[in-house]
Amino acid sequence: MIDLYYWTTPNGHKITMFLEEAGLAYRIVPVNISVGDQFKPEFLRISPNNRIPALVDHATAEPGPPVSVFESGAMLLYLAEKTGRFLPADLRGRVEVLQWLFWQMAGLGPMAGQNHHFSAYAPEKIPYAIDRYVRETGRLYAVLDQRLADRPFVAGEYSIADMACYPWIVPHQWQGQSLEDFPHLKRWFEAIAGRPAVKRAYARAAEVNTQPTVTEAARKLLFGQSASTVRR
Repeated sequence: MIDLYYWTTPNGHKITMFLEEAGLAYRIVPVNISVGDQFKPEFLRISPNNRIPALVDHATAEPGPPVSVFESGAMLLYLAEKTGRFLPADLRGRVEVLQWLFWQMAGLGPMAGQNHHFSAYAPEKIPYAIDRYVRETGRLYAVLDQRLADRPFVAGEYSIADMACYPWIVPHQWQGQSLEDFPHLKRWFEAIAGRPAVKRAYARAAEVNTQPTVTEAARKLLFGQSASTVRR
């Protein structure tokens, strides 16, 4: 059994997608980041960066205590290696998947996240910041669109690279993007959206978070952190 410490964000969806695709037994432990669950000591022991998702695997192949993993990219890699699925065994195939997994972790996720922040959450609208991140999100969409021009999935076969990218494309309208401008990306997006496991993963999100609206108190928790909040 895997305990998944989860909230309904794109990074959280990556892991439920994998778990549903692989058919692994898991239990969702909700970490409501809008009320500060991410700062509880028991969660910080698993995820010292006070971010979701994280997991604890109680069914490892090796003897010893359960394995805990934080950071969604590391979690996808761990699960792929655990199951032998969605990550090629050959050198070249593995490199293809991993470089696009890291592309999402270092580029698409952070840039789209800043897009979300300045467009929807910042207390004041800063045109330069909004324009900067909307444009950069569009550039990254174009990179992914070109990549998908001659292959069905990011690394050829469906893999953890696709699972990493897809949840960050779901809120494309919120990011100021139209999939009509990226036809290969649109075809890929619709193919993944139609997968039964993906539908099940997003259905779990609706069960966990029935009030997704971000309140003013939640904004302070989510965006008011500093070095002092880590040290307290």
